[in-house]
Amino acid sequence: MKKDSKNKAYYEKNYKEFIKSIDSLYNEYKPLFSGLNKKSFVTGHAAFAYFCRDFNLTQESVEDVFASGEPSAKKLAELTDYCKNNNIKTIFVEDLVSPKVSETLAKEVGAKTVKINTFLEGDDYIGTQNENLGKIYQSLK
Repeated sequence: MKKDSKNKAYYEKNYKEFIKSIDSLYNEYKPLFSGLNKKSFVTGHAAFAYFCRDFNLTQESVEDVFASGEPSAKKLAELTDYCKNNNIKTIFVEDLVSPKVSETLAKEVGAKTVKINTFLEGDDYIGTQNENLGKIYQSLK
């Protein structure tokens, strides 16, 4: 596809810089997450499948990947047990999902809620991902 071939060098340069930034972030956090004993965290909705795959972590969530409504009483009871059994002290909440159920779950298990970004705010994707990685890492330490 040659929609803008005159700017090919510009696009390739930006791509290479972006990949370098992503690789740097991965290489910074991979050994940190690998060194942790605790590998499970809880979010408002299941937005971190690739992240969990890449860093060998487990995510449980209040809502499914499509954030389609509140969990059933059974699901909430299972999450409560999961949090207690896995010593979960942080429940991550997102802007796009109502925090009410996550806040209730956190209160039930003696955890705190922490905001995490599941969509790009502004134009700093790498900065947002670095912030997310840091928050999740801190919750697992």
